Amino acid sequence: MSPSAAHATMAGPLSGLLDGLRVIDLSRNLPGPFSTRMLADLGAEVIKVEPPEGDPARPLTALFEALNHGKPCRTVDFRNEADLAQLRDWLAAADVMVDSFRPGVLQGMGLDAERLHALNPKLVMVSITGFGQSGPWAGKAGHDLNFLAMSGVLDQMRAPTGELALSNVQWGDLAAGSAMATIAVLAAVIEARRTGRGRHVDVSMTHGLHTHLVMPKATAALLAPILGRRPQAGEDLLNGGLPCYNLYATADGRHLAVGALEHKFWKVACEVFERPDWVNRHWQRGAFPGSPDAAALKAEVAALVASQPLAYWAHKFEAADACVTPVLTLDEAQAHPLFAGGQPVQPWTLV
Repeated sequence: MSPSAAHATMAGPLSGLLDGLRVIDLSRNLPGPFSTRMLADLGAEVIKVEPPEGDPARPLTALFEALNHGKPCRTVDFRNEADLAQLRDWLAAADVMVDSFRPGVLQGMGLDAERLHALNPKLVMVSITGFGQSGPWAGKAGHDLNFLAMSGVLDQMRAPTGELALSNVQWGDLAAGSAMATIAVLAAVIEARRTGRGRHVDVSMTHGLHTHLVMPKATAALLAPILGRRPQAGEDLLNGGLPCYNLYATADGRHLAVGALEHKFWKVACEVFERPDWVNRHWQRGAFPGSPDAAALKAEVAALVASQPLAYWAHKFEAADACVTPVLTLDEAQAHPLFAGGQPVQPWTLV
């Protein structure tokens, strides 16, 4: 498939923003390919380069297609100098190279920044690594679970009772890897077009995850003097310590997400719950996490929500501007009108 034909299959509201940007994608599995998938959706020409055995994600057909549809695929034996020379020729005419090799691998193949920038001074190189380019962990292997564990993020993903949750969304790969890499590409391309000089940017997934701990760090500083210690599972502002921002089980074993963090939304929620006596039992009225009244109110809300099935509460809150929603299953979410009844989802639209 030609690049123009590939772009035609992905036509969308923002599909032309990166027209003319050529990306050589050496990455595999999830983080790099999802980053270049976003670039392709925005109009970039993305050429996927795989080893003879193919991307390890290929056996997961649906995943591979979701990440790589519309990308012309080329095969390179990274142990063969003639193939590497051909790859360098491609990179000489590219704007961006994305890789997910461990530190030192690019140098060993003659694909380091010094050599590539001698061929193409404007080339932007973005390397997605687990633990960064330097330091004692730079050469270690890892996956999303390890990055979550080492960053401190996994410890924050606990149920109120303290059990760790094994998320089925790969936050390290996607939020700290793909999204951060895409930002790095766009920023470095802007600089390269302004200065004529490309950069080699490292994106560490573990460090990226750690930067996402902005709320736990801030709220811990706020609540530690009140609790006498750092908040634990179920005690922090957004992980279960507030009655107005919590998950509640319904009569049929489903859950209602109550996100009425601001008092104005909590007031509306109390109207729907038909409990006006709850209105001023809110953290913005002094009912902080860890207080006896906060614990008592959580129990009262839980008892009321548990008295009816999810459909009842979903109907009750459907027209209310209260930040209260049902917790949908994946199938329910995909079929919901919010997502055009199962049509392909794009996060960007022109307004």
